[in-house]
Amino acid sequence: MNIAPVAYRYARSLMELALERGQLKAVQEDMRLVAGTCAASRELQLLLKSPVIKADKKDRILDAVFAGKIGTITSSFMGILVRKGREAMLPAIAEAFEEIRREHDGVVTCHVTSAAPLDEEARTRAKDLAAKKYPGKSITLSEKVDQDLIGGVIVRIGDEQYDGSVSRRLNDLRRKFSENPYIPEI
Repeated sequence: MNIAPVAYRYARSLMELALERGQLKAVQEDMRLVAGTCAASRELQLLLKSPVIKADKKDRILDAVFAGKIGTITSSFMGILVRKGREAMLPAIAEAFEEIRREHDGVVTCHVTSAAPLDEEARTRAKDLAAKKYPGKSITLSEKVDQDLIGGVIVRIGDEQYDGSVSRRLNDLRRKFSENPYIPEI
């Protein structure tokens, strides 16, 4: 799942609040439950994404679904997301929270998407890139093969992404050629 940078901002805010209140373990379990419930229920995903259903109804439904299963911090946080119109991002925020928690524990995940399986040299270079960004942390590598990239790699570490794929470069060229100033418009 490609996580939007705004999901990381919300997840970091929740993490800071949980650390401040000494509730990190409880909030971590709550977010795992939320992520699992969202992943298992297509109806809940559609409800969260629906622009037709009003925010107060979404808030009541979330309260009913998670009643007695999550703590007050997580419940209040989900209420804030609904009021801000960000409830559709709840699964992404839960995933981002897990990454940030692992980072807090000293483990950083480097997600590499490539057109072909990586060789050892490429794995080492990806880990070195992550080690430069997060010195002293333990680096884990998550590999994914996507042939639509044509060639090159996309490396995502936390909320930063380095896109060196051929497909992106071709899209950049298409955009540049479509802006040709030498052809007069009629």
